Amino acid sequence: QLQLVESGGGLVQPGGSLRLSCAASGFSLDYYAIGWFRQAPGKEREGVSCISSSGDLTRYADSVKGRFTISRDNAKKTVYLQMNSLKLEDTAVYYCAAKTNPIISTWYMAARYAYWGQGTQVTVSS
Repeated sequence: QLQLVESGGGLVQPGGSLRLSCAASGFSLDYYAIGWFRQAPGKEREGVSCISSSGDLTRYADSVKGRFTISRDNAKKTVYLQMNSLKLEDTAVYYCAAKTNPIISTWYMAARYAYWGQGTQVTVSS
């Protein structure tokens, strides 16, 4: 099976930056698209970004477009989420997830992902 572990979360001021990492073990990461989701207290889990298995296609939620960048290094079995110009509303637990379904139009649907990490807390506060 595929195992995912997120890291890199923490406390930052508005306008600051963080880089989250999603490290995989078990199966090769080459066959999976990887998505980043986040969930704030009292809110539903929402899709933040997604990257195809080869890294040639990416998707972003409107709320983070232009501020966040997703990338991957399959040789290192790691996917990254660079988060710049952070806002208070970015505060949430961030999860990475993996799926094999290649349909890009459903990238934001959590139910399409088979494997999930445990999450890492991102807090944006002054």
